[in-house]
Amino acid sequence: MIKSPSPEPERRGFCIYLNTFFQGPTVAVRDGENCPVVFATKREAELEIVDHLQTRLQEFIDGERDFEDATSVEEYVVPVTAFASGEVKDDDGRIFNNED
Repeated sequence: MIKSPSPEPERRGFCIYLNTFFQGPTVAVRDGENCPVVFATKREAELEIVDHLQTRLQEFIDGERDFEDATSVEEYVVPVTAFASGEVKDDDGRIFNNED
């Protein structure tokens, strides 16, 4: 994950998105300061989605979730430009920061 400001003003990475009814595409994974988490590689972001899916599957096994909720994957990976300020901008021009 790209967590600390680098000497570079911007850097490419990947965020995990989720489509919401009211806001449309939005960043789904944020850090403790509510900033979008930016993964260095697409694979790292995909592995985060898999980890979340494994948790939901275990919750299904434990009787805490229904099957459809546990097995549906709505998150997806989007390439972004990450700025030292903590903001990210995707290729469609959407900008997300810790105030979203």
